[in-house]
Formats: sequence, C-alpha cells, structure tokens
Amino acid sequence: MQLVVARIGRAHGIKGEVTVEVRTDEPELRLAPGAVLATDPPSTGPLTIATGRVHSGRLLLRFEGVADRTAAEALRNTLLIADIDPEELTEGEDEYYDHQLMDLDVVTEDGTEVGRITEISHLPSQDLFIVERPDGTEVLIPFVEQIVTEIDLEEQKAVIAPPPGLIDDRAEIDSSRDSDSAKDES
Repeated sequence: MQLVVARIGRAHGIKGEVTVEVRTDEPELRLAPGAVLATDPPSTGPLTIATGRVHSGRLLLRFEGVADRTAAEALRNTLLIADIDPEELTEGEDEYYDHQLMDLDVVTEDGTEVGRITEISHLPSQDLFIVERPDGTEVLIPFVEQIVTEIDLEEQKAVIAPPPGLIDDRAEIDSSRDSDSAKDES
C-alpha cells in the first residue's frame, strides 16, 4: 500500500535542496537519507533522499540527481509516496493511517447517523474528515478529540460529539443583544 508522506515545496538555496510539507507522524523513518519514494506525478520519480536537515523549523531534503536550484524547483508540488505494509499499525494508540479511516460510518454519541468518511484533508492546524451525508451533501468534521470522541475500527465507525451548528444549520446562538432587547420589551 502507498502512503503520501510529504509534499515538496519551493527550492531552498542553489544546491538542490527543497522544503517539504511533512504529512507523516514518522518523518525520521519515512524521510530518512537513502529512502526511495514514489512520486505523484509519477514522471518526477522515483526519488532517493540524499540528505535531510531542519532549518528554521522546516525540513529540507536533497535528492540524488538533483544538483541545482532549477532541478529542485521543477519538483515543486510533487507528492512523495512511501510503500508500507497494509498490516503495519501506527505506533500511538490514537494514531491512524488515512486508509484505516476511509469509509468509516460517522455517528453521533446518541447513535444518529451522520454519514461516511469519503476524504481526509490535512491542514496545517488540524485534519478534517470530509463526510458524505445520506442525502449526498458533505459536512466537514475537525479530527480533534473534543469532537471525534471514538474511532472503532472493528465496528467501522467514528463517534462524534458535534458542537451546535457543525452538522446542522440550527446553531444555538446566545447573544447579549438578544437578551437586551428582550429586557427592553418587558
């Protein structure tokens, strides 16, 4: 099975280094020197990592055969893909690979059906489940423990405790203006 582990950003310097947006919890394993990674688009790879280092909080990689800024810039926006054993589990108890979460049924804590996870969006601040509802519409669910209270892989479901307004349009809004106008009317 293949897993996207990073996206190549812009070139850094003149010797072929690139910044990368890390998309794995195990960069020291997946993005180590010597690692051979498939790419998307496939025409840019496979790429073998020659060196890696952290500079100003960003991971910089250099690939074998990429010796200058022009070659590095040509790799921009390329996805780096690692082959992993599908039976391999993540190290942390509450960590999951995307393929484990895809197609899980999403239900609220009281058992109300919300939909099915069709995509996972990895944003800088958090991950989002894109959930297709039974009526075909989509809802975005932040993958944070305050909202996603349980992942049950055996039962193939994700249990959520959505705040008002997340999965319906009837958000409860307490406004001081509403209470002030109610006082004025009495």
